[in-house]
Amino acid sequence: MSTVMQPRLTQVFRFVRCSYADGVAELVYAFDDGEELVERIRFPQAPTAPAQHASAFDAALKLLHLIAGVSYYKAGIPPKIDVATGPLDEATAELLDQLYLHGLAEFAYRNGLDLRGRIAFPRGGTAPSVAKAAGLPKRTLVPIGGGKDSLVAVEAIKAIGGEATAVWVGNSALIAACAERTGLPTLNIQRELAPELFELNRLGAWNGHIPVTAVNSAILAVAAILYGYDSITFANERSASAATLEYEGQQVNHQWSKGYAFEQLLGDWLHTHVASDLDYCSLLRPYSELAITRAFAKLTPYFDVFSSCNRNFRILGPKPADRWCGQCPKCHFVFLALGPFLPKPRLLSIFGRNLLDDENQAAGFDALLEYQDHKPFECVGEGAEARAAMYALSQRPEWQEDALIERFRSEILPQLDPAQLALEPWLEPSAEQRVPARLQPALKTIG
Repeated sequence: MSTVMQPRLTQVFRFVRCSYADGVAELVYAFDDGEELVERIRFPQAPTAPAQHASAFDAALKLLHLIAGVSYYKAGIPPKIDVATGPLDEATAELLDQLYLHGLAEFAYRNGLDLRGRIAFPRGGTAPSVAKAAGLPKRTLVPIGGGKDSLVAVEAIKAIGGEATAVWVGNSALIAACAERTGLPTLNIQRELAPELFELNRLGAWNGHIPVTAVNSAILAVAAILYGYDSITFANERSASAATLEYEGQQVNHQWSKGYAFEQLLGDWLHTHVASDLDYCSLLRPYSELAITRAFAKLTPYFDVFSSCNRNFRILGPKPADRWCGQCPKCHFVFLALGPFLPKPRLLSIFGRNLLDDENQAAGFDALLEYQDHKPFECVGEGAEARAAMYALSQRPEWQEDALIERFRSEILPQLDPAQLALEPWLEPSAEQRVPARLQPALKTIG
């Protein structure tokens, strides 16, 4: 990487080419006329791209190239986007415009940027013929993240005798342990970012949050065609669609690519551009975080392997000593959400401490409650959910002497409307979902 390149001063971000051979997808990008940035996705023990699904595979690979580019585009956010293969059809350009704008909204907020009107994928290409059914085997890829949600989805699919594979992207030993505990076949895909990206960061690139769930979704669309699966079934809850905050008239949602709007965009695009029988959905979409946590509280075999702690996913070695840092928003929220559904001693044994009896944790829980702060930029439930869980604990004698429960009762509760604090409404499913008919029975097993 040339040391004279200033990423923020570049004028064009280029999607150069993509290819697949011998289990490796290569995705190539560049700024202006600079050096190529080559990302590699490694699919283990992969067959050759199936000839009978050539057009479906090619479409999925091209979409992966376009979506994964968000990791590099954000380094410079130049004013022009160039796709070497030519302009995109309307549906593809719209999907990408929405993803880059909303998926980078947190990035823009933190960097004081406004991307509205700046992101414009080239349009005007001919729409392909509507994709036909590819005759994919009736089995499901279930992404595993190491936390409670994906394990609830796994068990729901197992309960109806569905054929499924636990899949994840990356090297996390913790996720691997969770995947193994499910008893399902496993598939571990590797994503290798272009090393030059880190040099760009050193040279002053813009940096921040990207919609990684969208990237992983595109990787799994390629995997579904490559290995033969008719469903990619995430475990994203309805709370993921709720914005974190509003910034200069734009909704900023840390979880946008886990939300229902993106699920609809990508699911429809896969049906029309890749294969009409390739379904993309979230099995847990009808449920709140609290409803999912209640379901997880029954899955005791996972208690000693799961973790939702994002800090630990960054720092864990092969044999982690502690799965919960006890300091981050994910630890705070999972502790609080599990509280109403587990005996207190069992909850404390999972975390190894009582987070609600530590005055130093007050600010973290305040943010979850949206008390004097906005919801954290993390995959956590809505503020009203957190308030309902905290209220439920405040009514139970075994919790009332804990420092933060006592503080909630004396300082925060008097400012709230008790009619808005009931736990029960959060446990009811909504009608919003696009789960395929084959997996609909699994919804009835959650609760």
